Amino acid sequence: MNNMRNRVMLIGNLGLDPDVKTLESGKKVAKFTVATNDTYKNGDGQKVEETTWHNIVAWNGLADTVSKYLKKGSEVAVEGRIVYRTYEDKKGVTKNATDIVMTNLLMLRSGKGNGKEE
Repeated sequence: MNNMRNRVMLIGNLGLDPDVKTLESGKKVAKFTVATNDTYKNGDGQKVEETTWHNIVAWNGLADTVSKYLKKGSEVAVEGRIVYRTYEDKKGVTKNATDIVMTNLLMLRSGKGNGKEE
């Protein structure tokens, strides 16, 4: 059961092209967002579609894969772990963020036009 602790699995679409950087240490990091959709019926029986955005972080080899193959609109299955962090914005206000640090990736469909604007 230890392998089930802090494990997240999502299927969704990228909101933007990944932001990929190489750090001074030589490590690569890719950051992107994935939108997941959920549909349910509210108390009045009306169908409601809800979109949730997730911050995804990929390191090193996974960052390389992300930079080569993923574009805005790509459909992916992501597995990872939740990481909570705090940071200060440019105005000095403390903010909280929740990230999914990716450990596995399955590419389901490429983005619209392979990421090229049409």
